[in-house]
Amino acid sequence: MSKAKAYASVWDALADTPEQAANLRARAELMRQIAAIVKENRWTQTKAAQRCGITQPRMNDLLRGRVSRFSLDALVNIATAIGRRVHVELEPA
Repeated sequence: MSKAKAYASVWDALADTPEQAANLRARAELMRQIAAIVKENRWTQTKAAQRCGITQPRMNDLLRGRVSRFSLDALVNIATAIGRRVHVELEPA
């Protein structure tokens, strides 16, 4: 039996490269924050979708954390549509 490989995060385990893991991590964080805003405002999926400029099924994907269905560009556009500014910060690895 081979030894199980340990990963720093679930994103590292899913991604083929550190760059892909970083992209997944950034998308997941944006999705988490957008979902928190939807919940905080008590918007229905339909209302949230209208405010974000997307369809209700797409909002459902976002709220269910389906990271693979969203690009960073799309998530930045969604955040902007609900009056948020996305701030990017680089940290040492």
